[in-house]
Amino acid sequence: MIARLRYNPRFMASAVLLVVVLIFALLGPLIPGHDPFKVVGGLFNSPSGSHWLGTDNFGHDVLSQLMAGTRTSLIIGLIAGAVATVIGVALGTAAGFKGGVLEEVLMGITNVIISIPAIVILILLSVALSNRSIVTMALIIGVVSWPWLARAVRAQASSLRTREHVDIARLSGAGSVRLIVFEVIPYMLSYVSMAFVLQLAGAILTEAGLSLLGLGPANVISLGIMLHWALLWESVRTGAWWAFVPPTIMLTLIAFALFMLQSSLDELFNPRLRRGAPRRRPAVAPVAPAAAPIPVSTPASTPTASAMSGPAAATDTDAIRGVRQ
Repeated sequence: MIARLRYNPRFMASAVLLVVVLIFALLGPLIPGHDPFKVVGGLFNSPSGSHWLGTDNFGHDVLSQLMAGTRTSLIIGLIAGAVATVIGVALGTAAGFKGGVLEEVLMGITNVIISIPAIVILILLSVALSNRSIVTMALIIGVVSWPWLARAVRAQASSLRTREHVDIARLSGAGSVRLIVFEVIPYMLSYVSMAFVLQLAGAILTEAGLSLLGLGPANVISLGIMLHWALLWESVRTGAWWAFVPPTIMLTLIAFALFMLQSSLDELFNPRLRRGAPRRRPAVAPVAPAAAPIPVSTPASTPTASAMSGPAAATDTDAIRGVRQ
């Protein structure tokens, strides 16, 4: 499996991008003098040798804020993605494996939550909580993002509960929890890993959208909050591109790398989606050539008197009479 990933160009490209983003986000606290909340210049100072990406509306160094904002967005995405994945897998597996009334209740709750736009729930929860920390924002996003995963996992768990290895474990005395943990979930890890990558990307973009509306975490800096202040102070109209272009590019790179990683994992776990893989034709049994017809020999039939007619019959009769005479 690892060898296949090494030769997958999309996986390698996405992995390199993510490693670069992680290094960039983790370097912020290690570089002396890079304080994202320290005033180092005036309003929207253009990029220079001392400040490579200029300053924002408060006079903060944009490069320092970009490092801190990337780190905050990744932390929120990881926590929210983990929360959504755990809730979705737990509820979906329980509903699909147990079935019956429990499945109807859990899927009914899931369908109700899906029918309500997620952005509405997110806005209401964000407005209700005045002091929004990083963990609070991550929990809000994770609690709202699990329904689609629960429905997908429920279908897989419902199919796995009738497999032979599950029946054998059940006959050996294993309980429902043990069957789910050791016999069902391991067979869904490939799909769960891809779902976590999608949840991570979705959580980062969701946080950016909420922060852009002014509903992001308080007293911290994130990529969405950078865009919020840039638009609020009309950096687009004033031409201060360095205030909104860097966080936009960073969000695009993170989302692109994560979606490309999910696509490469999908190819790894599903061989039919691999590019360049030779397509095997269905095996067809060879057809033997038709045998030549066997000639059937029939004995020659002797002519009878009734079959003989015409001049030949008359000649034979005269010859017989001459012999008798």
